[in-house]
Amino acid sequence: MDLKQLSYFVTIVDQGSFSKAAQILHISQPSLSNAIKSLEGELGFQILERNTRNIGITEAGHILYKRAVHLLSEMEIAKKEMGEVKHIGSGELQIGMIESAKHWIPKVIRLYIKEFPDVRIKLTEVLSGADVKSSLRNYETHLIITNQFIEEDDITTIPLYHEKLVLLLHTNHPLAKLEYIELKDLVGEPFIISSEGFQTRHDVLNFFKTENIKPTIKYEIERFETALILVRENLGITLIPENYLQGPYDYSIVKRTIDSIEIDRIVYLTYLKNRYVSPAIHDFINRTNTFFN
Repeated sequence: MDLKQLSYFVTIVDQGSFSKAAQILHISQPSLSNAIKSLEGELGFQILERNTRNIGITEAGHILYKRAVHLLSEMEIAKKEMGEVKHIGSGELQIGMIESAKHWIPKVIRLYIKEFPDVRIKLTEVLSGADVKSSLRNYETHLIITNQFIEEDDITTIPLYHEKLVLLLHTNHPLAKLEYIELKDLVGEPFIISSEGFQTRHDVLNFFKTENIKPTIKYEIERFETALILVRENLGITLIPENYLQGPYDYSIVKRTIDSIEIDRIVYLTYLKNRYVSPAIHDFINRTNTFFN
């Protein structure tokens, strides 16, 4: 039994068809069928149930499939890590980030590329908690700047800084005329909030709960950019990180702080604990941490 046979087996199960699997693997269907028969002969039992319509999987096949998926995943990780070993001061740095990190992360990069000018840098948005864990574990990113508190055995989570959440209103909204706004003033207002699975949603709802207030959730969004668009049209109000607003001033939007309670969130640096990373990538992780601490 070798990795090629396991790869063939997993592809057949995933595709549910010898013909589709053969196309993906770029081999002939008879060759694929013979490889599986050889694997079954070596194992001494049947792992696939074949009929004219589709491919089934035996109980023993289920056990082998789980093991094979794990082994193939580990092999891909090993290949990626060995690829990174070769790149000393070069290669690619993959950074995941939340929207509000855009105001400071270029400053860290500017310092970093003076030391490692040959490193290619890939920046992607990674927003929900599930996406953070998946991105790190699938080796899609080396590190992620997130407001999600990740408490997992295989992931390191370091608090970097607090950022204030501010209230955004259209300039024609009645509350925009008030100098002081409390959370209770927002009762009944159409509220724009992050979708389920986002830490900001959890934080904002906790702030309302602290004062026994239930917001009127009208819109659920994934990106703060969408919230700004809705506020510009005077369709609702929202609480978003003040750091996200850095840039050209928008005269259609009014920013206010909530006086009755301090509303903020924590931004974290996360990365996989036991993953090998090159010295160049490790330097960026340390540089990001020391930028705030």
